[in-house]
Order: sequence, then C-alpha cells, then structure tokens
Amino acid sequence: MQAVEILEKLVGFPTVVGTPNADIVAWIGGYLQSHGIAVTLLPGPEGDRSNLFATIGPKEVPGYILSGHMDVVPATESGWTGDPFHLRQESDRLYGRGATDMKGFLAAALAAAPKLAEMHLRRPIHFAFSYDEEAGCRGVPHMIERLPKLCEKPLGALIGEPSGMRAIRAHKGKSAARLSVKGRSGHSSRPDQGLNAIHAMAKVLTSAAGEADRLTRGPFEDVFEPPYSSLQIGTVQGGQAVNIIPETCEAEFEARAISGVDPADLLSPVRGTAEKLRELGFTVEWQELSAYPALFLPADAPLATLLEELTDLVSLPAVSYGTEAGLFQQAGIDAIICGPGEIDRAHKPNEYILTDELAACQAMIERLGERCRA
Repeated sequence: MQAVEILEKLVGFPTVVGTPNADIVAWIGGYLQSHGIAVTLLPGPEGDRSNLFATIGPKEVPGYILSGHMDVVPATESGWTGDPFHLRQESDRLYGRGATDMKGFLAAALAAAPKLAEMHLRRPIHFAFSYDEEAGCRGVPHMIERLPKLCEKPLGALIGEPSGMRAIRAHKGKSAARLSVKGRSGHSSRPDQGLNAIHAMAKVLTSAAGEADRLTRGPFEDVFEPPYSSLQIGTVQGGQAVNIIPETCEAEFEARAISGVDPADLLSPVRGTAEKLRELGFTVEWQELSAYPALFLPADAPLATLLEELTDLVSLPAVSYGTEAGLFQQAGIDAIICGPGEIDRAHKPNEYILTDELAACQAMIERLGERCRA
C-alpha cells in the first residue's frame, strides 16, 4: 500500500485520546504481520487500549526505534470543511484529524515496512506505536518498561512528531496537575458558617501567579522560546450561584521546564500552599495529570549526526512543544525528533499534510534501512 492509502485508513479510525484503540491496533498489527513482521501488542492498565511494538530484523542486536502515537486530539472545534475522520485530498494537501500529528509519520513508516522487511537487516528497526500521548504521554511508559524483554537496548529512538523533516535535539519537560478544594456550603448571608472554597483557591492561584512571574527571571536556556521555565493556571471552576457559599473549587496547573529542571518541582510551591488549606478545615486533593522529562541531545551525538545525514538538513537545537522523546532518553536511550508536516497545523480545523512530506519521510526511513543492512 502507498503512504496516502495507509494514511486514509489510519485517519478513518477516530482514535481520540482517552478512548479505546483496539480497531487501529488490530489493523496495523494485521498489516505488518501480512509482510512477515513480528508484532507484540502491549495492553495498558486501562484495559481498553494498547501500545504496539514491532521488529524488523534481529531483535538480539542493537538497532533503532521509530516512535509515534496512534491517538489524536478531539475534532470538535468549528471550522472543519469536511469530516475530520475521512481523509480528503485537494491538490497536494491531505486533510484529516491526525494527518500531521501524527498519523502521517505512522503512514510513512508503515509504507516503508515492506521494503525494510525485504532488506534482511543486520540491525533491527523497531516500530513503537503508543496510545494517549495527547494526554501527557500516558501510554508509552508502559511500553518503555517492557523494552528490555522486547529487544536489545536500542542505539536510538526517532520520534516522528511534525518537524518539517528537520531533526530536533531538545524540548522542555512538562508536569500538569489538578487541585480540588472542598469547603462547606451555606447561605451567603452567613459566611461565618461556611468555608468558601473559591476564597481558599484564590490563595493558591496567587501563589501560582507569583511563581510564574518568578520563573521569567531565570535560569535561562537560550535554545528555547521563551528561554526560561514557565508555569500557568489553565482552568478554574467552582461555585453554583452568587448567594451560595461555594463548597468546591477546582483548578489545573501546568509547568514546562528547561533542561536540568524537574517540571514537577516547579509545581511544588503551589502544592505546598494548597496543603496549608487543610489547617483551615478544607479538604485538599492534588492529582498529577501528566508528566514527562525534558529532552537534550548534544549536537555531536551519533544519533544527531545520523539524522542530519539521512535528511540532508542541519538539526535544530530545540522546540517549545513536548514529546515522548524525553521518556526514551530518561530510560537511557538517545532520542531525537524528526517527522513530516509542521506543528503549527496540528490541533486545528482542517489539519493537513502534504503528499511530498509523506514521501520525504518514507524515503528517510528507507535510507535508515539501507544503513542498517550495510
């Protein structure tokens, strides 16, 4: 099958983050197995979605991982001029949810798979396709944990997020959390008899805003935009009516960290302020929503040099968005980002990828195969 045909099939599976993915996993697994490629399904703890791992070549030899996620963000925003889950082609543009982020990369890899299988590789190429990346990389850690039993330690992992086919060596780490505060409701005329959860949350929000301001003063890492770690309040919800003391309030916080900084540590002062509310009689619940570490690969790393040779493009030092790459690096596997499409098309109506971008990615993967059989 050609990459465009495969992409049409993949986009047709509405694999919205946080939902079951058995259909797309079964189709990809069946496709690879039809070309004699060994496939392992790795069910996650949720019970209704799985990671998929496949190996082309000898698994006892160090090789390379091609990593991508099968889930997509919802397509409920206005502005779509067609069915988001039906690939639509207009000239050289292929429209559909996930076309760029990141089923285009999956399609290019799968289109290259039959040729790779015929190369009799001396070093293996592994496909590591994950679930729920869009929820903060929740699926891939379960697969990374299994890698020692699935293959010899890889020489590197290529994460195919949209990068214009230029290798990217670094991104920030991220941590997100939800805070729930519960007080005591009552009539607004007797505030002395209630515990106002919104007033209590305001103390935490003030703390978070202060931390966000403090981070703008450094430390700095110039490869990023902005060049410092950041913290934001993303959502706040609470209260029922203006004359009712609000019993509950909920807020979500996100931190993004430069290299060498644990993003979870950036949220620690916010959590500390929240915990002090217990002393005032409030119930406090802090829930981690997602977390992944920063990525940093030196410019002279063998993996960076390899990708520059495969793409004939100079690598970029960093991007602002996050990926699963940091988790592979945390596990001791060098990682780099390189994939078709542009990130500014993702998470928008009429997301698209170009046919030439798919072809360029497939060609790059096949050149990697040539290296692995040399």
